[in-house]
Amino acid sequence: MPTTVGEFRAGDAPLTMLTAYDAPTADACEAAGVDAILVGDSMGNAALGYDSTLPVTVDEVASRTGAVARATEETLVIADMPFLSFGVDEAESIKNAGRMVKEAGAHAVKLESGSHTVELTERLADLGIPVMAHLGLTPQKVNQLGYARQGTSREAAEEIAALADAHEEAGAFALVLEHVPANLATQVTDELSVPTIGIGAGPDCDGQVLVANDVLGLGEGLPPFAASFGDVRGEMEKAVSGYVDAVESKEFPADEHSHVESELDDLY
Repeated sequence: MPTTVGEFRAGDAPLTMLTAYDAPTADACEAAGVDAILVGDSMGNAALGYDSTLPVTVDEVASRTGAVARATEETLVIADMPFLSFGVDEAESIKNAGRMVKEAGAHAVKLESGSHTVELTERLADLGIPVMAHLGLTPQKVNQLGYARQGTSREAAEEIAALADAHEEAGAFALVLEHVPANLATQVTDELSVPTIGIGAGPDCDGQVLVANDVLGLGEGLPPFAASFGDVRGEMEKAVSGYVDAVESKEFPADEHSHVESELDDLY
């Protein structure tokens, strides 16, 4: 598994990336051989109870990035920069991104990208903060774009392709393509020398990423481009139900779960 962005390269097998927001999930991802963990601002919907990613703060991402970094040794850890933590003021953008690497232990940051992030990507890369770019569906622009597929017209596809080239030239080490036509993703992948990571972008990207909650079957529904590979929600409900039943029936705690000190028998 790659431990530096330089090792995060396309190979014979596609690259794998999953989100994680806590140490146990990160530990499981590493044990399963995932190449990279994204501490995504999708934590807003998946872990923090928000309706979107917009309320997620720098402190929340930094805290959870630290948890993921402490739980892993070999997996590339990428911190997602939340809404308005970058792109407003360059100095503040650098400070926030630098915090993820210097304090939280991330190896890189991800920016939801556009024309406004090309120069910032170059500046961060120059400072030693590796950047993963992100084009297509960018959830931080939900109030403008919604969650619809992006790049479906020739003009929109050409804009994504041009921005992909610009971010590679600016020093991005990889590019996420989200919810775009598969043939657009194929052409961008063929054009770039850095790896592309797809989510709802077809099979020809250099790698794939999904939200861990979707992969685990932890949520109640799935985006059209995701799949579940387990039923963790069902197992959790089963375990919790078993606990409730055992407590109410007084089967738990049993004798083996308690201890007795004979000298304490006559306190009252």
